[in-house]
Amino acid sequence: MELIEKIFSPETYAILGQYCFALCKNILVAVLVFIIGRCIIRKIVKATKKVMEKRQTDTALQTFLGSIIEVVLYLTLAIAIISILGIETSSFIALFASAGVAIGMALSGTLQNFAGGVMILLFKPYRIGDYIAAQGYEGVVKEIQIFNTILVTLDNQTIIIPNGGLSTGSLKNFSTQKYRRADVNFQFAYGTDYELVRKELLEIMNASPLIKKEAIEGEPVDAPWVGLAELGESGVTVATRSWCNSADYWAVVGYMNQTVYQTLKGKGFMFPHNKLDVNIINK
Repeated sequence: MELIEKIFSPETYAILGQYCFALCKNILVAVLVFIIGRCIIRKIVKATKKVMEKRQTDTALQTFLGSIIEVVLYLTLAIAIISILGIETSSFIALFASAGVAIGMALSGTLQNFAGGVMILLFKPYRIGDYIAAQGYEGVVKEIQIFNTILVTLDNQTIIIPNGGLSTGSLKNFSTQKYRRADVNFQFAYGTDYELVRKELLEIMNASPLIKKEAIEGEPVDAPWVGLAELGESGVTVATRSWCNSADYWAVVGYMNQTVYQTLKGKGFMFPHNKLDVNIINK
């Protein structure tokens, strides 16, 4: 009887009422926090997407990063709501941390490539259509994926390079500058009239519509130049320097090699080849 009287005593009802009131208050606060937090999360995700759109970030990356940010924020909100309801959250935090460490160790290489892809898509060291050289390969960028970059070489081979190495290593981007200098050297036999060679080479360069004929203000572009570069073992090396649009670089190099060889050979100029003098001494 005493136990029943204690259970149904006014003090018990008072304690139970206080607990129910505190629980209802916590639930109400949790609901308000959820509603306000959800609105804030939506605004953060929306603002992040706007920033990425302004930076012209890849659409796939925008969706992927937006999803990751949204998931992380909702997990944070869930932990906050659980804490408001009076449930111990340290075990949840420890569980999430342990899972994150395990996943990170298992996917270290993949995550490095993912991080590299994010950096490339955000900072754009190269774009689709650029001609680059990296990791021992050269080619035109066909596609930039989250984990890999796909190149197509000049002989139409497809090269897949992980983004981790591309984001941390050195690379050459031949497409970022509007103009490029074509350096082409030629060897002539000793005894060749240098001034005559220089005159012929300048005429050949000035005859090409692809080669810039004069300096361009505000750009590192000079008029065609010819100079004596080296006195070699088999002949003299004459250097040519000419500027052209980056897209015309290989056309200019091919034009110089073909035209110089055909024109100067027809005019009697000798292109030397390696030779060895042997002296026989009779004893």
